[in-house]
Amino acid sequence: MTAPATGLRRFRAPAPPRPERCELCGCALTDRHRHLVRLENRSLACACTPCALLFEQQGAGRGQYRTVPDRFLSDPAHELDDRAWEQLQIPVGTAFFFRNAALDRLVALYPSPAGATESELDPACWQAVLGGSPLAALLQPDVEALLLRREHGRGECFLVPIDVCYELVGRMRLTWQGFDGGAEARAELAAFFDNVRARARTVRTEEPV
Repeated sequence: MTAPATGLRRFRAPAPPRPERCELCGCALTDRHRHLVRLENRSLACACTPCALLFEQQGAGRGQYRTVPDRFLSDPAHELDDRAWEQLQIPVGTAFFFRNAALDRLVALYPSPAGATESELDPACWQAVLGGSPLAALLQPDVEALLLRREHGRGECFLVPIDVCYELVGRMRLTWQGFDGGAEARAELAAFFDNVRARARTVRTEEPV
């Protein structure tokens, strides 16, 4: 006897997606949740609010994790002209920079079809191009980045959470087509920076670290 079609349909239907969970305590997460940086390998871990708050404390968990902050700052007064961008030797118009505490050096990365591509950065060049911005002094190692964009002769500089930069890398990798990225990637990039600008506030003269 043939089973009713309605009975078979439930076996063919895709299983509902499993809820994302905190990688420390296992509780279910909402779409807007925090992240931690695993300092051993610089990877990101999803976290619930209590776990994120715990690892905001210096030395919590033997220093294995650090909570990614949620501040967005801009420095519209900082000039980033064509000559300064050429000094950075970044082949595209977008890049981000963070300080690796374990290696005690700055790392320069930019989005590409292959993911995040690292570029060698001379400390003297960093100081000459970005050292004059108060954002450079505020940058927290491992968990924040300076995000730069150069377009149509105009430069922008933001301090953002490091997970936001890897979100950008993921978007570009999914949408990139051809040599220059294509129209879809450019639209994603424009929407991404519109969101960053909307969330960023102008840095103050005496900004708390």
